Amino acid sequence: MMISLLSSLLLSCRFEPESAKEQVTLLNGFDSSAGGLPAYIVTTNNATYFLEKTGGGLSSLLDVQGVDWLGFHNKPGSGWKGEYRGFPNAIHKQDGDYFHAMNSGTDLSTSVVEIESPQHIRIVFTSANGKWHGQWDFYPERCDFTMRQVSSGHQYWIQYEGVPGGTMDATDFWISSADEKKHSINTPFLDDLPAPEWIAFGDENSPRMLYLLHHQDDNYPDNYVSRPDMTVFGFGRSDKNKYLKTPQSFSLGFVESTEYKNIENTILKIPLYP
Repeated sequence: MMISLLSSLLLSCRFEPESAKEQVTLLNGFDSSAGGLPAYIVTTNNATYFLEKTGGGLSSLLDVQGVDWLGFHNKPGSGWKGEYRGFPNAIHKQDGDYFHAMNSGTDLSTSVVEIESPQHIRIVFTSANGKWHGQWDFYPERCDFTMRQVSSGHQYWIQYEGVPGGTMDATDFWISSADEKKHSINTPFLDDLPAPEWIAFGDENSPRMLYLLHHQDDNYPDNYVSRPDMTVFGFGRSDKNKYLKTPQSFSLGFVESTEYKNIENTILKIPLYP
């Protein structure tokens, strides 16, 4: 009787390997908050990414509560309130305007899904002029973007232009590899981040932070300035100057904590590209 009861209890439980819980899924759809643009919709353990298909940039980045940390929409003239936002917003007036969710100034790109598995999705975009290749790799806990090919003689930057916690306001803040201080969202950073180069954005009303990591160290500026309605952070950016010239890799993702050491420890565990 005891054996039978134990067997019933065991059968009623669902034993899944840990890896089965850590999955990435890919759907084809539209981003209604971005004006109904076509998008790859990638869901991971802690985020949902809307990768706009015609421009090659993220249009929405939702946390587990459904809060969008980008807030892009393509209404002409919306500026910082919508059409400028996104990630990586990498190629701006440098042999074209590419890898930005499609707005009135974005040039077209084409895409192909190279890898689709429960642990890894890879999507590669090629600019219309064929000179820029941007590679997206999605994993259960993060997203990586690699500028796989750079147009000869041109530069780019990698930017987070968004809204921490869903709205840009006085409750937002940032931390970085430069020091362990919490900085108000209106405090600029006008320097080169020390290796490993990273910055994270948060909101006092949110239990998580969004980090951005540059895999390769350099001596170029990584400037942050605030705008009334969005962040403007760029690896390899100072004012409107772009400094990145070679293939480079970057990561972004959420950490379910606002403690500096927890953010740092998560980032330090990320395997760096060479």
